[in-house]
Amino acid sequence: MLNQNSIWRYLLVIIVLGVSMLYALPNLYPNDPSLQINATRGADVTQQTVDQLQKAFTEQGLTPKSAVLEKGQVLVRFLNTEDQLKAREVANETLGDNFVTALNLAPATPAWLDAIGAAPMKLGLDLRGGVHFLMEVDMKTAMEKNVNDLVLLYRTDLREAKVRYRAVTADVPNLKVNLSFRTAEDLAAAKTLLSAKDRDMTFTETDELTLVAGFSDVKVKALREDAVAQNITIIRNRVNAIGVAEPLVQRQGAERIVVQLPGVQDTARAKEILGATATLEFRMVDEAGDLQSAIDGRVPPNAQLYNDRQGRPVLLQKRVMLTGNHIIGANSSFDEYSRPQVNIDLDAKGGNTFSQATKEAIGKSMATVFIEYKPTDKKDAQGRTILEKKEEVINVATIQARLGRSFRITGVDSPAEAQNLALLLRAGALIAPIQIVEERTIGPSLGQENIELGTNAIMVGMLLTVIFMAIYYKGVGMVANLALASNVVLLIGVLSMVPGATLTLPGMAGILLTIGMAVDANVLINERIREEIENGRSVQQAIHEGYNKAFATITDSNITTFLVAIILFGLGSGPVKGFAVTLAIGIITSIFTAVTVSRLFVNLIWGGRKVDKLPI
Repeated sequence: MLNQNSIWRYLLVIIVLGVSMLYALPNLYPNDPSLQINATRGADVTQQTVDQLQKAFTEQGLTPKSAVLEKGQVLVRFLNTEDQLKAREVANETLGDNFVTALNLAPATPAWLDAIGAAPMKLGLDLRGGVHFLMEVDMKTAMEKNVNDLVLLYRTDLREAKVRYRAVTADVPNLKVNLSFRTAEDLAAAKTLLSAKDRDMTFTETDELTLVAGFSDVKVKALREDAVAQNITIIRNRVNAIGVAEPLVQRQGAERIVVQLPGVQDTARAKEILGATATLEFRMVDEAGDLQSAIDGRVPPNAQLYNDRQGRPVLLQKRVMLTGNHIIGANSSFDEYSRPQVNIDLDAKGGNTFSQATKEAIGKSMATVFIEYKPTDKKDAQGRTILEKKEEVINVATIQARLGRSFRITGVDSPAEAQNLALLLRAGALIAPIQIVEERTIGPSLGQENIELGTNAIMVGMLLTVIFMAIYYKGVGMVANLALASNVVLLIGVLSMVPGATLTLPGMAGILLTIGMAVDANVLINERIREEIENGRSVQQAIHEGYNKAFATITDSNITTFLVAIILFGLGSGPVKGFAVTLAIGIITSIFTAVTVSRLFVNLIWGGRKVDKLPI
């Protein structure tokens, strides 16, 4: 008999729909409006902080669902947005400036669903609310840093090759390095050595036994590309470190980076972490130099004067033993005297360099220099904020033994500061400072309104479609409606499972479009079945031919739309990508439900037996 379901079709549909329904379930549990409270430098989040907040909320008539201390921050859940907004004001008044209070949305997924990795769909900024930053990389500082790094590299290379030189200096405005020598033989040897190591640099000799190293156009372009690409990677690491769910970090243009943080409303903490350019340098203390003379303005040529955190001057050698670029791991802890410290792990190259440098310096003093760029009130010619470089010595210690890939630094003020420093070092130092040139905040109430409007549009569209199919195609139309409902469940389940898929307002439009496309496939099948019955075929033959002959048409029409979705995803950005993802997934699920799921139900109800008339 025709139109009988095989075991594989039952198993396929049951497994696919069962898994989709399971992973779609978390979307029935709405996120809780919440407060996320972190400590700034010089403060700690403890259970006492939680108790202090609970007491303040009670006095103001607020009853949180829960308030817990987890992962070094306080998470307070509320029943509604009104209580959340009022609680933020209470928290700010209670805790003061040493804490950052951010509005957020905390998932309320049951533990058993969370255990299998089931989570609700990730919502974009327009649905969930959050903050949007447009950041610009300070290319001028990036190029200056590359020139200064090149000076240190050339000095090291010449020393190791035993090529004598008079001086190696940076010509920062012209992006050049000047190397002066005493003899023409040394100059020739240096040119041969350095040009062989870096073929993207240009080396020009002058009459004064000076070799000028300049960046080629290819090198400049590569350095600019690397500055943006590495900053994007580091910003992603920092966003993940502060616990923002499903962030968006992507390049825009030549020197700009877009950062979107869904669910975050208070930008202070995010700006503190994202914009920080903290890194470390390790230098030897210049014990041969005269500190008082340096204070009076007579600084030795190979030394530099710094201040420690108490404002006391420290004379350090200009030569940098190690930079923060080699740090691959950092965490905070306490030393044997219960003082905060930061444990640091280096990469292989950094470990070897540091090991060699400290081998020759046992018994001497080494300083840890903390470097960061901070915005000032001044603007440059393009109207951008001028950043000020701040350097301070946070630690001076005597090298007791040869150091390797792992060591520790002390001298930080508090455990919270140690945690912050470890986070920044672990995520990486920005290759160049960045400035926030645009900042937008989308409130949770507006996001909720968008969700309600989008959901209502989908419900109305689906209801009208169901009514039309039931009236026009009768019993077979109701089967199409079952397939349509299965398609919605399947689509939501897949969107919830796919990593990186984010639902936006245009994405909800994609769902609505998918509903129309899904039922369109069933319209083609039903019309084909009608045509076969009118041509004198039996009901079973008409069903069989209707599905088989309509499949090619359905496939062709959906493939063209799928290609458009791929093009939109490749060329579009932001909301356009969200629409393309939803549309592409919807096309695949609609073909499956329109052909496989609907045929299973049609065969189950009318297939494999004699039927005189089909309700279609």
